[in-house]
Amino acid sequence: MKTRHKQTKPNATETKTRPQAIPSRDAVKQFLAEAEGVPHFRDIVRAFSVPPEKRKALRGIMKSLEAEGHAEHAGRKRYTETGRLPESALVEVTGIDRDGEAIAKPVVWDTPGRAPVIFMQPERKGSAALAPGARVLAQLKRIGPDKYEGRTLKRVAGQSGSIVGLFHNTPHGGRIEPTDRRQKGEWIVPASETMGAHDAEIVRAEPLPGKPFGPKPARVTERLGNAGDARSVSLIAIAQHGIPMDFSEAAIKDAKKAKPVALGKRADLREVPLITIDGADARDFDDAVFATPEPHGYRLIVAIADVAHYVKPGAPLDHEARMRGNSCYFPDRVVPMLPEELSNGLCSLKPGEERGCLYVEMHIDVHGNKLRHAFGRGLMRSVARKTYEEVQREFEENPETHAHLYAAYHALSEARERRGTLDLDLPERKVSLGDDGQVQNVAPRPRLAAHRLIEEFMILANVCAAEELERLKLPCMYRVHAPPTPEKLDNLRSFLATMDISLKPGDQLHPRDLDGILKLVAGTPSSTLVNETILRSQSQAEYSPENIGHFGLALNRYAHFTSPIRRYADLLVHRALIKGLKLGRDGLIDEEIFAFADTGEHLTATERRATLAERDSTDRYLALYLQHRVGELFQARISGVTKFGLFATLTENGASGFLSMASLPDDHWVFDDRTQTLSGRRSRTVFSLAQEIEVRLNEAHPVTGGLRLGLAGMPGTIAAKPRKDGRAKHFKATRAKQKRPR
Repeated sequence: MKTRHKQTKPNATETKTRPQAIPSRDAVKQFLAEAEGVPHFRDIVRAFSVPPEKRKALRGIMKSLEAEGHAEHAGRKRYTETGRLPESALVEVTGIDRDGEAIAKPVVWDTPGRAPVIFMQPERKGSAALAPGARVLAQLKRIGPDKYEGRTLKRVAGQSGSIVGLFHNTPHGGRIEPTDRRQKGEWIVPASETMGAHDAEIVRAEPLPGKPFGPKPARVTERLGNAGDARSVSLIAIAQHGIPMDFSEAAIKDAKKAKPVALGKRADLREVPLITIDGADARDFDDAVFATPEPHGYRLIVAIADVAHYVKPGAPLDHEARMRGNSCYFPDRVVPMLPEELSNGLCSLKPGEERGCLYVEMHIDVHGNKLRHAFGRGLMRSVARKTYEEVQREFEENPETHAHLYAAYHALSEARERRGTLDLDLPERKVSLGDDGQVQNVAPRPRLAAHRLIEEFMILANVCAAEELERLKLPCMYRVHAPPTPEKLDNLRSFLATMDISLKPGDQLHPRDLDGILKLVAGTPSSTLVNETILRSQSQAEYSPENIGHFGLALNRYAHFTSPIRRYADLLVHRALIKGLKLGRDGLIDEEIFAFADTGEHLTATERRATLAERDSTDRYLALYLQHRVGELFQARISGVTKFGLFATLTENGASGFLSMASLPDDHWVFDDRTQTLSGRRSRTVFSLAQEIEVRLNEAHPVTGGLRLGLAGMPGTIAAKPRKDGRAKHFKATRAKQKRPR
């Protein structure tokens, strides 16, 4: 069947007067952008009346557009604009608009930049509405540069999605207010489908069949807890992101049958004074370290819990671990990748207890260059469980304590500095809870030399694992990090230009160039913002059997080896080493090797799921912590400027909130995308990135994690007056007009 498409033809007058010649590159790009369907090469020829003798030159233009990423092949002699979606594609629902209609994104999006938004049409009468997380095969129609209209062709079995929200009683049943800020519409619950939920209770629900338009019905399927209980905060994130919590009976049975490892043919490391160094709140200890001086450098040992001994390929434990991909960490709980019998038991390197391990012995010179390494399977006994704070304090009080560890660390730091890595300085927020589960404090988590010490030891061990598997010619689940895309670099370059900071061209950029910018702004008011902006400019790290190196660490080969208790990728690396070095019968099997590419994509997705859930949980805890301080004033810095308002980060605790246009002083505000500023035409007031402002906390929503801020005053200006109701209504009316057509 032929695909119909719209052709952009010149008008009659232009055809008569224009000499026959090849079109410009921009004209061809515009034609591809506006064409409906997938145009053939002859359609381009016809649209621009290209004579036969000029068609070879036109083919040259098409090849150059392909090479530069402005066009791509879509079949024999057919072309389309890069990043343009096909006429039908698998899409996933990401949010709900105020009318209850679904907003989606393509499941597969390999083009640089943000994926286009897909506005899904209402489902047929009698069909359940689309809920967040649902996947469907959709027919797509382009309605704008990055916008599509979608209509469901087929639902994917087992991918129906679910709703997580706050339940409110109504005379006829209830309604659900979604916990996800991207979901604007509410759901109604018939009286027979409430599952006995109480008012202000967090619930999970599934959509029910209903009318195409109007409020969408839903059925409560799970009651998660009271919204006022701080312990429910992490449950919201867990439920919203679909993180599995309960293990199968078969997996738990396997874990309970596990026995301690015997020495057998293992190397005996029980007399090596290995120690674990972790956070004070850590519950599982999967890595231990040791260092001693040598004539020309240092000998290091990194010993890792032998999870592969207990989690066999294809077993119930393996299935559960792969499905989860990784452990998830929240202020009040851990959702582990393995049952606690293993993660907190036989796979945890507790002091004084014999544990099986995989270890790597590494030799470095005094400048941190690796001389050689060797892997083995051993039996160890940790001599101490230390926290980062303990190790740092003991070393500072007596440098002889842990002297060899710190000496090796300084050598590795020298090598890292020479290599030129990207070292972002973004303090992690630590949420401290009391015995009652309520938030006691939110503060930056300290980053000590002891943290960096363990980081350097682990990085070196990870490099050795990747190198060893390459030497053995075995597949490796690499941890890869691509350089920033040209589009992201352009955005970063524009941002840095507002601070008179230049950036090298993309093909000449090295991590040390970005790190040099971080050092340039260190200690200045804009330091945090520059760190965050450079972080956003980076590609996301991934797991893949194809090695492209790690840009941020400036390494040619890198794999995760050091945390198999909490990362499935590390377990695969352990199995590959066991197979290649003939260290046992529980190594990598052929079925795993064949599925490596799919497994890498799956593990990347589960890692991002965990990251989002942990971040959402922290935001909600911050809102819970601040809800009793509504009306108070805070110092803040502008972290984002948009045509809809300002984003600001509170200096005190790192919480982020939004200042809408209606909350700004009464003025005509002009947004400049190039300089990232918002300027008042009458007042001459300019809001810019990193600018210090004083804000008032107007609203805090623990259920969604959202904060609403108001401007309290600025240096050199009078206190801000709220915008008059008329102007606020005018602004809302203007936004309403911009709503997409049905």
